[in-house]
Amino acid sequence: MTQKFKKYLFYISSIMLLVSAVLYMTEWSFVPYVYAVACAGVAVCYLTSPYRGTNKRLKRLNIQEAIAAILLPVSSFFMFRKQNEWFLFLAVSAVLQLYVVFVKDRKTVRS
Repeated sequence: MTQKFKKYLFYISSIMLLVSAVLYMTEWSFVPYVYAVACAGVAVCYLTSPYRGTNKRLKRLNIQEAIAAILLPVSSFFMFRKQNEWFLFLAVSAVLQLYVVFVKDRKTVRS
C-alpha cells in the first residue's frame, strides 16, 4: 500500500466517519454500514503505519494510536446493536488521536 493511497484512504474514511456519525440521528438503515466501512478504513491506515525507530516516546504514542484505531470498529459494533455506547468509544478514540497528533507534532519539531 503506497503512502499516497493511504493518505487518500484516510481522508475519505475520515470524512465518511464524520458524516455517518452525524447521520446516525436520522436513523437511516444504511448509516451503520457506512460507519463500519469508514472505521475500517481509518483503522487500516493507523495499523499499517508502524513506528520503526528507537525513541520510546514515539513508540508509546504509536501504541496509543493503535488503541484508538481498535476502538473505532468497537464503536461500530455498538452502533449496529443500537446501543449508545458507540459514541463513548468514538469519543475516547478521538481524544486519543488528538493527544497523539499534538504530542507527536511537538516531539518532531523539537527533534
